[in-house]
Amino acid sequence: MVDNVGRAAVTCTERLTLTAVAGLPRIEPGDDLATLLSAALGAQGLTLEDGDVLVVASKVVAKAENRYVDLSTITPSPRALELAALTEKDPRVVEVILWDTLAVSRAQRNVLIVRHHGGHVSANAGVDQSNAQPATAGAASGPWILRLPADPDASAARLRSALEAKLGATIGVIISDSFGRPFRQGTVGTALGVAGFPALYDQRGLSDLDGRVLEATITAPADQLAAVCDLVAGQAGEARAAVHVRGLRFAAADGGARVLCRPVDGDVYL
Repeated sequence: MVDNVGRAAVTCTERLTLTAVAGLPRIEPGDDLATLLSAALGAQGLTLEDGDVLVVASKVVAKAENRYVDLSTITPSPRALELAALTEKDPRVVEVILWDTLAVSRAQRNVLIVRHHGGHVSANAGVDQSNAQPATAGAASGPWILRLPADPDASAARLRSALEAKLGATIGVIISDSFGRPFRQGTVGTALGVAGFPALYDQRGLSDLDGRVLEATITAPADQLAAVCDLVAGQAGEARAAVHVRGLRFAAADGGARVLCRPVDGDVYL
């Protein structure tokens, strides 16, 4: 059951263009992402026009917000030790995962699925060890891990506001991450934070080609866009942390990504 979903439509023109934003440096704590993105867009000859969308990897947002954790400073709690023994994970990593966890969904060897404080369900609360070494870290520090942005919707809103002020276009911003899915192999891009773009499109009450009224059709354009941009951004050493999107028509929306999360009382799998 989805309540209070706006009727904001998202449609595509005859062509949807996705362009990886090249030239972003390695992001460090305190970096101004809006300024760096503006410079990279300009160097690439890309402009921002009304109705464009930027899809930005959560990892660079988290780095700019200094969401690093030095595992050498972590003392695992009894609960972390218990889950670490069950999952065969580093208990210090499990402790950090628990910082961002509302409830544990599944725990077994090499698997720890949790409901994040942000509402979504994912492996390891999004805590990541890949590309998580800050350039400014001392040689004796670490190993390091990286948490998700503390409030991805707020991060998306700040980034959108700064980019619009710099470049003079009304745009949407999506902060994305790669999630696994129940009953399916592999990960896909998923919207963690959304600003200025409809996260959901409620099509109930509209008619299909035969005039039948739709009763259950609610699509997730923010997730759809995050997924397709994942193909362009890559997952390893591509260094493509942002993707410029042109060709969508949508009305600006402020619901954020939290509307994408199924409430606990409606989640039959957790």
